[in-house]
Amino acid sequence: MNFHLTQMPQRFTKPRVSGITMVMDKGLSIQEVHNFMSVAEPHVDVVKLGFGTSYVTPNLKEKIEVYQSYNIPVYFGGTLFEAFLIRNQFNDYLSLCKEYGITYMEVSDGSITIPHAEKCGYIEKMTQYGTVLSEVGSKDAAHIIPPYKWIELMQAELDAGSTYVIAEAREAGNVGIYRGSGEVREGLVQEILTKIPGEKIIWEAPQKAQQLYFLELLGCNANLGNIAPTEVIPLEAMRIGLRGDTFMFYLDKQ
Repeated sequence: MNFHLTQMPQRFTKPRVSGITMVMDKGLSIQEVHNFMSVAEPHVDVVKLGFGTSYVTPNLKEKIEVYQSYNIPVYFGGTLFEAFLIRNQFNDYLSLCKEYGITYMEVSDGSITIPHAEKCGYIEKMTQYGTVLSEVGSKDAAHIIPPYKWIELMQAELDAGSTYVIAEAREAGNVGIYRGSGEVREGLVQEILTKIPGEKIIWEAPQKAQQLYFLELLGCNANLGNIAPTEVIPLEAMRIGLRGDTFMFYLDKQ
């Protein structure tokens, strides 16, 4: 840090296994990646190339290599995995990851229906090639999954080899663990946490109020995902009590 302050919370240092910030890159240019990394690299743990943007991104390999030069793992959004899968191109997807040096992979079923045993089978296979993140929850706002089912699905995917399970929210933060308004489904979250360790869950939280909720609930080392590149520094300040919303969190109460 740039200067000394007392009464600061203890943020885990990289490489972190908890307190992760997962950033969603929806189309930064190579120069923008350099600029982004120049200020945010210490606070970024992993970058997702959102949904299917990798298919249409120019100079994709060079862009990925820039992130990798900063020791930032990159992975393709789960929608791209599903696009390969629905076209019966699973092996092509594995080859693609190998070609681009991708060692983090997301297994999701937010846009298509995959029998859960089959999804867990893909997780097991992909753990042979790298770190697997699996996403639980649907992108369809009308598809409400009861809490016990969230727990059951998350546990099965962790058992199959996922390093983390991602709680679905979409890029807008208005489905899955959130209501259409973006409000957290607090009962759902708290019930999930009775059975699934918080450090094994990455909560997609693109909105500031959502980030604040999880920091207040779980502390400064909550795992948060779908963070916009421009929000990484503000989020890190909020994590450690240097933003108005969390200013009093860590101060001694006199």
